[in-house]
Amino acid sequence: MSACRIEFLGDAALLLRFGDGIDATVNRHVHACAAALRVQAPGWLVDITPAYACLALHIDVVRIGGDDALAATRAWLDQWLERTRFDASDANSRTVEIPVVYGGEYGPDLVAVATRAGITHEEAIARHTAGNYTVAMLGFAPGFPYLLGLDASLAMPRIDTPRTRVAAGSVGIGGAQTGIYPQAGPGGWRLIGRTPLRLFDAGRDPPSLLQAGDRVRFVAIDAATFDAMDERAR
Repeated sequence: MSACRIEFLGDAALLLRFGDGIDATVNRHVHACAAALRVQAPGWLVDITPAYACLALHIDVVRIGGDDALAATRAWLDQWLERTRFDASDANSRTVEIPVVYGGEYGPDLVAVATRAGITHEEAIARHTAGNYTVAMLGFAPGFPYLLGLDASLAMPRIDTPRTRVAAGSVGIGGAQTGIYPQAGPGGWRLIGRTPLRLFDAGRDPPSLLQAGDRVRFVAIDAATFDAMDERAR
């Protein structure tokens, strides 16, 4: 396990920091620690929020009691981290397939991404669907997955002026990452396609289709398949 330091995060949370940047190995340690804590299930643990290089633990300080519940919890975590070994492999991760129609009105920036990479748009699609992606974290909007594993040749800066409206389900590239917009709204990522799947539904349990730590595979579909699946999703 990579070194971890524990920081206070407000008056009812602690932050376990495994690093300071975007690194796939560090992110695997974050998710392995989260999985181990869920198995341990201490009674004071309210929720866990994984990010790229850190893990926020939301704590029921009333249940712990005492004058300094956070300090007591931090001491417990120090000891737990010392004696616990995490399996940072992805062997038990869930894999979710995301169907995507690429290019055209669904992905207006696909040609620009391909041109920058010096390849055809068909090759850009092939490289994007060939990736083995991991949901590093959820953020920006409810259910928005930040995915690690993008082919380096497809990396591209965000657009200079964000769009005021990006359609729900849009698949985009922002720097060295790819992601999916769960709801319609503004956004600045390069749009290369769209999925008919609903990534977030407040009436569903759990509301988010993807969870931090999941593996993702993109599968190319045509517009007719998109329309048929979109009808079923309504």
